[in-house]
Amino acid sequence: MKTYIHVNQHKVKSNLKNKTNEPVITVKRGKSNTYCKRVKILGDSEVLQSLTDKPILSCGARVVILTEAEVETYD
Repeated sequence: MKTYIHVNQHKVKSNLKNKTNEPVITVKRGKSNTYCKRVKILGDSEVLQSLTDKPILSCGARVVILTEAEVETYD
């Protein structure tokens, strides 16, 4: 299954503004989302940038890491 990994820039800004430390990395597999602070990709992956004015993901992400390898997430 394809897995998309991206950094949620809104959460980064919110953490800075509110002096919090919420996870900012989103790992999307199918319809499920996992939020974490560290990701380990156990195989091949590629970084994609949208080549149009449209985001790659429905959340608005325009740059993602795409992999079909196993992914480990950490808090």
